[in-house]
Amino acid sequence: MFENLTDKIESAFSFFNKITRLDEKQADEGLRKIRQALLESDVALSVTKKFIEDVKPKIIGQEVLKSVTPGQMIIKIVNDELINVLGSEKSDLNLENVPPVKILVVGLQGSGKTTSTAKLGHFLQKKLSKKVLMASLDIYRPAAQQQLEVLGTDNDIKTLPIMDGQLPIEISKRALNAVSLSGEDVVIFDTAGRTQIDQQMMMELRQLENEIQPHEIILVADSLTGQDAVNIAQEFQKTVNLSSIILTRIDGDGKGGAALSMKAVTGCPIKFLATGEKIDQLETFHPDRIANRILGMGDVVSLVEKVAEDLEQEKIEKIEEDLKKGSFTFDTYLQQIRQMKKVGGMSGVLSMMPGVSKIKKQIDESNLDESLLNKQEAIILSMTQNERDNPKIIGGSRKKRIANGSGTDISMVNKLLKQHKMMTNVMKKMSKGGRGALQGLDGIPPDFLNNLK
Repeated sequence: MFENLTDKIESAFSFFNKITRLDEKQADEGLRKIRQALLESDVALSVTKKFIEDVKPKIIGQEVLKSVTPGQMIIKIVNDELINVLGSEKSDLNLENVPPVKILVVGLQGSGKTTSTAKLGHFLQKKLSKKVLMASLDIYRPAAQQQLEVLGTDNDIKTLPIMDGQLPIEISKRALNAVSLSGEDVVIFDTAGRTQIDQQMMMELRQLENEIQPHEIILVADSLTGQDAVNIAQEFQKTVNLSSIILTRIDGDGKGGAALSMKAVTGCPIKFLATGEKIDQLETFHPDRIANRILGMGDVVSLVEKVAEDLEQEKIEKIEEDLKKGSFTFDTYLQQIRQMKKVGGMSGVLSMMPGVSKIKKQIDESNLDESLLNKQEAIILSMTQNERDNPKIIGGSRKKRIANGSGTDISMVNKLLKQHKMMTNVMKKMSKGGRGALQGLDGIPPDFLNNLK
């Protein structure tokens, strides 16, 4: 996410890191590099211009503290301004209304609108414990209503039964009547999209807004379209009262221009990022965390939240107790592997760790095998419970049996045993308060990739 922007911003920062004293000429040169980085990442010209105008007096007017370099000071200033551009603070959905809360989802065809509707329904049910009804108003795209129905069925989200021959306004009235009887907390309307903005679509949206009186109108925009996504948002804003934005395909967006421009241009906060195709890959948008990712500082908070999401409380307490004792069994290791797979594998974890951008070339050249986690899981599952608890008893004949049972080879079993031993030693040091165990935890350790391969 945002790799291109991160690389270019870091390149600009490298200029500031080389100087010991900052004058106006040097500041102008550094800001020129930052301006170029933003424009090349599809950030809107008006947003880029204002960003530089706001940052420059803060850089020129700052006294360089003895404890920090100009580079460190400027990173802090740019970070604060990035957060301001992205929206200052997290914006929640407007759910503080008498039920049912009505949400209208709009956007162009192909932006991921129907999938995002289902993801939003899943988010509301699973994370906020809301009862949800989804209703498709798209009578134009073939099988659009059936698509939402299937998504609802597959993920236990209630959908309005399909009735042929009804117009969108009639469907919306039927949905409101249904939810008043069945008592859902939230009703989400998935509207029809078009391949491009046209007057007929906009007129229909205006009529739907008047009829439904939604508490939220959410625009679903494809982040990969960059500046076009911002232009589309402005066009929708002329017709309906947009209240928030979901950016889709963010996992493939290396530039980040749409994310940086959207709030500043439209005034509407980005509330969610769709980070993948799975139903649970919808993240709450946190401006400060995104700013950290852009500046290569990682997003450890989101990583920890993702890892903890699906863990049962007793499992968390058991792992914590084991770690306090310096005990790191293969059962604990197995739990970690499964959680890592849920957050996107090794690449998903690495993308959120601080310092990873500095070794991006090494990561690309190392050809990390994402199937490695599956192989390690198979190896552990091929062990007996006694072997998981006491790895020291795993000798030659046991290694051969484990390798055959997991479909791997003895060298891979040996590598896993070595990794386990290394991690056990780290946990023991940490349980005793050893400072040596904490070295490198604020970034990527130098030998990190060698231990993964």
